[in-house]
Amino acid sequence: MGSLMQVLRRRRRRLLVLTGLAALLLATSGGLPAVADGQHAGPLQRQVDAIHDTGVVGVSAEVTAPGTRTRAVARAGVAEKGTRRPMPPGGRFRIGSATKTFTATVVLQLVGEGRMSLEDTVERWLPGVVAGGGLDGSRITVRQLLQHTSGIPEVLPEIAALNSADGYRAERFRTYTPQELAGLAMGRPEVMTGDAVWSYSNTNYILAAMIIREVTGRSWDREVADRIIRPLGLSGTSTPGTSPFVPGPHAHAYTTFGTGKGTDAGVIDVTALNTSMAIGSGAVISTTHDLSRFYGALLGGRLLEPAELAEMTSTVEAPGMGVRYGLGLGEIPLTCGGSYYGHPGELLGYRTWAGITRDGSRTAVVYATSDGGPDTQQAMRTLVDQELCGADALGEGRTG
Repeated sequence: MGSLMQVLRRRRRRLLVLTGLAALLLATSGGLPAVADGQHAGPLQRQVDAIHDTGVVGVSAEVTAPGTRTRAVARAGVAEKGTRRPMPPGGRFRIGSATKTFTATVVLQLVGEGRMSLEDTVERWLPGVVAGGGLDGSRITVRQLLQHTSGIPEVLPEIAALNSADGYRAERFRTYTPQELAGLAMGRPEVMTGDAVWSYSNTNYILAAMIIREVTGRSWDREVADRIIRPLGLSGTSTPGTSPFVPGPHAHAYTTFGTGKGTDAGVIDVTALNTSMAIGSGAVISTTHDLSRFYGALLGGRLLEPAELAEMTSTVEAPGMGVRYGLGLGEIPLTCGGSYYGHPGELLGYRTWAGITRDGSRTAVVYATSDGGPDTQQAMRTLVDQELCGADALGEGRTG
């Protein structure tokens, strides 16, 4: 969602935290032509090339029609700087905040099973965890967590590995517990004024992951695996726990940590990262194909009953943002009219944009490695918009 990503980008400029899309030019390794899967490049390849031209190291995209074998895929750039290795087909990457849709889906499944309610307070499930600084867990509901209307502060500015090259080198393998993360967030100043309605905070979904454990007696990782990953056969998707590695074929991730240095001297390979600080909010690893299948199954009614899916897609204004937000799912305007559902994401050198038409008939997923330049965010959004708007989006570069 464009405006949501603008919010996150402003936070990153202010906090040097990679939770939004950066606007810093990063030089890429050259020498390789763009790669198209299918008979010829077509519009999808041109859009992927346009993203690559904004300064990212690598790009990969897939457009599908859920329920069919029809898909178009395109790639550009390299998997690792200083090499000629192309972006891997079916490459895995950290999906960042698109994880929130997975977490919200599990919560809504538990709601549908009658094991909890969206109107339950945080205090009911996590007594004493949300308190201080004007915050009161007995006045904040699960719905408000998923909707980002809780007013709970963002924790990621407290994570050294996300804020600087020195912090990354020192703490990239550090493990955080959810309880520790919640404590760090509660120690931060409140970020919302009394009349504010919506404020994006990863802490909301860390707390949601904690609630999932309290309701089920099992970890967030296990619930996501048993309720989503295995039933849908998402073979390239995983919840890494404390492992700092991306399993299977993958491209490397790079960042300058907001220094503005686009030369090789300012670029850090940040592929290895213990993402325990992003439990529930940004830790899932996936592929473009798996994300397409997930969003297709979600909007197609395979994961949630109609009542719970209606709750997820019932959105509120994100004030000043120009988009609407539901429960772990954004509603983004289409230039051709109407809107689509989806969620962007970024976590330290990996960024993604995933979208699906309201009727679930077409999905578009793109991911890129490295910070990119000032036009990268818009180029990724444009790809999703054009592919979801285009009546013949799958007409070229098609595989089956």
